[in-house]
Amino acid sequence: MTEVRFYHLQRRTLEQALPKILEKVLERGWRAVVLAGSPERVDALNQHLWTYDPSSFLPHGASRDGFAAEQPVWLTAEEENPNGATVLVLVDGVTSDAMGSFDLVCDLFDGNDGDAVLAARDRWKICKAAGHALTYWQQNDRGGWEKRA
Repeated sequence: MTEVRFYHLQRRTLEQALPKILEKVLERGWRAVVLAGSPERVDALNQHLWTYDPSSFLPHGASRDGFAAEQPVWLTAEEENPNGATVLVLVDGVTSDAMGSFDLVCDLFDGNDGDAVLAARDRWKICKAAGHALTYWQQNDRGGWEKRA
């Protein structure tokens, strides 16, 4: 059974939250695949992760960078896991048929977009019906996350 965490972005944007979540993944010695909605989005996230914090280094790559098997974080718009990741991060409302092959799936959605919230609720129902272990996380005033019932 895969653990699926839904991250309700309200106080921070995806661009602010994603690097912090990926840092936590790497701190635990895990590898991640970030599945985005388009190749253009992958390019934008790839560039952002190099520049989001001048004092930080978040090793990652995408198809243009190559060496997929060596990348701790792989950014893609395709259903793939070329780096042997155990964590799948879903952004842009994308879904994956391969969720069951990961230990952890993180679904990040924009809580300030009504359509994105409705779509996340639908994904929650599908994941629950599939038997995944679900948790819901909401941003707190301090910029961290709180697990909600």
